[in-house]
Amino acid sequence: MLSIVHGSVVDQHVDAIVNAANSGLMGGGGVDGAIHRAAGPGLDRECRRLHDQGGCPTGEARLTGAYGITWARHVVHTVGPVYSARRAAECARDLVNCYVNSCELALQTGDASIAFPAISCGVYGYPFDEALPVALRALEPYVGKFQRMVLAMFTLQQFDEACQIAPEIARCQRKGDELEVLL
Repeated sequence: MLSIVHGSVVDQHVDAIVNAANSGLMGGGGVDGAIHRAAGPGLDRECRRLHDQGGCPTGEARLTGAYGITWARHVVHTVGPVYSARRAAECARDLVNCYVNSCELALQTGDASIAFPAISCGVYGYPFDEALPVALRALEPYVGKFQRMVLAMFTLQQFDEACQIAPEIARCQRKGDELEVLL
């Protein structure tokens, strides 16, 4: 089962927290900055080493420890596409790769639960109403492979929009502040 919740990905009690990172993995704004602040200097040091090894290209994923995010085992950093309507099909492929590669990396390390933000829907400009269906379809094959999967919508507007869009794609059930998506 996949749950859509209103809240920060940092606050999800899961084994792997997915970070919508930049290709240099050096921290930034939005969810990336929140994860770096919560995890502390250990994450910065490990990301600096990954940066020196080439960072992370769009659509790929890199794994680090969670450091100060004590309830998580790992942070999976993935770089979403900067959206362009002229390259919408390419952007969708890159976004699928973000979700798939993040899941694969988490599974390889034995993580049983994973939480995602709305990758590329902030400063990278991916329209949320286009990104959510891509995310749900990309995550569908992984639902039975994780004990828990979460899409954390940081804004109430994104959560409300997700509650409208998801039932058009899959069967859903509202449970309090959570929308269960039965893929």
